[in-house]
Amino acid sequence: MDYLARTVDGRPLAGDDEGFVPLRAAFPDTSGVRDALPRVTDGLPAPALTDVPAGRIPRESVTLGPVLDRPGKLFGIGLNYTDHAADLSEDPPDEPASFFKPATAATGPGGPIRLPPTAEAARVTAEAELAVVIGRTCRAVDAADAAEVIAGYTPVIDVTAEDVLRRNPRFLTRAKSYDTFLVLGPHLAVPGPDVSLNDVAVRTVVNGSVVARNTVANMQFPPRELVARHSEVMTLEPGDVISTGTPGAGRIDPGDRVRAEVDRIGTVAADVVRPE
Repeated sequence: MDYLARTVDGRPLAGDDEGFVPLRAAFPDTSGVRDALPRVTDGLPAPALTDVPAGRIPRESVTLGPVLDRPGKLFGIGLNYTDHAADLSEDPPDEPASFFKPATAATGPGGPIRLPPTAEAARVTAEAELAVVIGRTCRAVDAADAAEVIAGYTPVIDVTAEDVLRRNPRFLTRAKSYDTFLVLGPHLAVPGPDVSLNDVAVRTVVNGSVVARNTVANMQFPPRELVARHSEVMTLEPGDVISTGTPGAGRIDPGDRVRAEVDRIGTVAADVVRPE
């Protein structure tokens, strides 16, 4: 698997499972990960990762921040796994149940996820998800061609203030939009246009315990169809993120550590705090 990433201090990188090189070694005319997104829809140039003037940096020697410093539109998808809908005693929707989150909700690996005051939301949940990152500006893309506009994938943690949502389902945007309520993964995995993700498992893990698990094959609307459906409504642009839904959520409290595990794509974790 090839990757794009950013160090915690903002240096853009390209790499693979062995390590990273400066992004400019792969794409000399780019200044950041977002600039490179249209270029990686067909995969990273392998020679640039193995034959570069700069030495390769081992992965364990790098502390990574969020892969996108300026994410574009942030979409969430509700009830995209049939099993999850059944757990909530709801019927799976006939069309993608999407919602927006603001860019200010995004944070990076480690978080922390900052919970609202208890009087506002005593019950907050976190969900592991696979997210699609758009690489090319597109409109009205067919699902069969969606791989041509996808730069890659990243794990995310989506967070919900459930008390707010339970007061009124129309408060969904508010319940999902607190600062730090979307933890972006530490890299963009670039699997190439012909790679199937059907066998990829997504797990929500709280304090080391798996609280929910499912595979991409069980999604009501798989990633490429989600890209196509949303492109019918609006223009999608490089850096837009579609978080494809969760196998299930776990309650989180101050002192917890939550993790999203997505096989072959990556892992992101964050600590949970409640500011005084």
